[in-house]
Amino acid sequence: MTKREAIFPVDRHALYEAHGYSAAIRSGDLLFVSGQVGSLHDGSPEPDYSLQVERAFQNLKGVLAAAGATLDDIVDVTSFHTDPEKQFEPFMAVKNRHFNTKPYPNWTAIGVNWLAGFDVEIKVIARIPAAQ
Repeated sequence: MTKREAIFPVDRHALYEAHGYSAAIRSGDLLFVSGQVGSLHDGSPEPDYSLQVERAFQNLKGVLAAAGATLDDIVDVTSFHTDPEKQFEPFMAVKNRHFNTKPYPNWTAIGVNWLAGFDVEIKVIARIPAAQ
């Protein structure tokens, strides 16, 4: 039986402890990353929407790196948006900078009415590359 292993980025923010969850769980060669938000180190939201999205991607990269993975190892993305119609264009501008090589991971975007003060959240499943 594969044991699950908690993964945290080097510069983990305050939300993990405040809300009692792991940044990611590694199970075999799969990495299940909790929803990453555009938080500052104290856990508060970045107020500017585009910067919040960018920070969410930077937080995501930090979690992936802690497991030995990159954005290229992601197979599934789910993003949550508090105002999808208004946020879609600026979200896509940031997303397209980070996912700019085909094949892209599959992606599901979901409109929600609450994200604990945040406007966007990104969760992923990645396959961790074998050690060279």
